[in-house]
Amino acid sequence: MTKDEIIRKNLDLHAEWMKYVFECPDVLDKMPPGAVLVILPEDDNDLYNENYKVLEENKKKGIPVFLVTMKTPKPHISNIEVIAV
Repeated sequence: MTKDEIIRKNLDLHAEWMKYVFECPDVLDKMPPGAVLVILPEDDNDLYNENYKVLEENKKKGIPVFLVTMKTPKPHISNIEVIAV
């Protein structure tokens, strides 16, 4: 998996996480100050392993980690139609 693929997939996970946070903002009260957010996708083993490395690296440094697991969001296909007049 390339670095660009990891970034793109993590941005998709983060966007889904942010939607959840807007619906349930109290979840942020559970996040320790200075914690690193690590999202482990339940259905993408390659990205799970990459993100798990981030979890381990931060734990070794003594940095708190806020761990979230979720399924990879499905792409949203909009019904937008552009009509030139």
